[in-house]
Amino acid sequence: MNAPIKPLTEWTVDNGAWTAAKPRLSVLIPFLHDDPRALLEALDREAASLDGAVELVLLDDGAGDDELAHDVTVAVQALALPARLIRLLANEGRARGRNRLAGHARGAWLLFLDADMLPDRPDFLGEYIALIAGEAPAVAFGGFSMDQTPHRREHALHRKLAGRSDCAPARFRARHPEKYVFTSNLLVRRDVFDSEAFDEGFNGWGWEDVEWGVRVSRRHKILHVDNPATHLGLDPADVIARKYEQSVENFRRIVKAHRAVIRRYPSYQVARLMKPIPFKGLWRPMLKAVALADAAPLGLRAFCMRLYRAALCAEAV
Repeated sequence: MNAPIKPLTEWTVDNGAWTAAKPRLSVLIPFLHDDPRALLEALDREAASLDGAVELVLLDDGAGDDELAHDVTVAVQALALPARLIRLLANEGRARGRNRLAGHARGAWLLFLDADMLPDRPDFLGEYIALIAGEAPAVAFGGFSMDQTPHRREHALHRKLAGRSDCAPARFRARHPEKYVFTSNLLVRRDVFDSEAFDEGFNGWGWEDVEWGVRVSRRHKILHVDNPATHLGLDPADVIARKYEQSVENFRRIVKAHRAVIRRYPSYQVARLMKPIPFKGLWRPMLKAVALADAAPLGLRAFCMRLYRAALCAEAV
């Protein structure tokens, strides 16, 4: 009796350098609607100095954009670095997509890099290769910046929020190493990832990378270094609010799994303070309205957006 035919979920395209390559580092780049070609071009400038030590693996996570898929395919085939493009027929989500990328990688280290990032230094990959050779870290986070991000009025709030909480130097991130673990610029040794993949129970946006960092930090040291990449993909205020709204169940999941750690975070502490406040249905929309108001002072908008996020998370603590 013939075995049942498994439904096709992906197809792959490899460039000419892929088959013979024996990489030490696999750079894993998922994208959903974002165009990764500027990132590919920047990484490929290092190809001649890397001596075959790095490969690129990209994942089109079911965007359904045939034009973008075609353009990225052409770009991948033209790269000097060994590269593979995986295209999914349906979106799988952030955690599952990154786990799938790791399954295609051949290097002993994995570098998760978002498609809307751009290296801040010309030897970005070379710096990671040197770090691997010198320290062989289990996990290292390089950090990110907004140094190359264009200044646009509609992104002013996101820039304000990210500048306060995310664009921190290594010495600051090292105080809470498990908290500042984002898949935007994350180096992981393969044996570590093989034992601790991303939790595919997380859906939508937010917290799956922090949860992974908390879990991994119990067994491995998380190193923080200054090898940043710029976050180009800032969001308008209404998109930020939607992402916060979508993240509540993910926050509930991380609190349930790691309350003893998460309770030390300011986001949890503020949410706990807000939980008993009555009439959330009246004042929570007011916080959102101020955060979205372009005419309001930027500092006030950022303060209200942070409180709005905490008010949402109050439902999960």
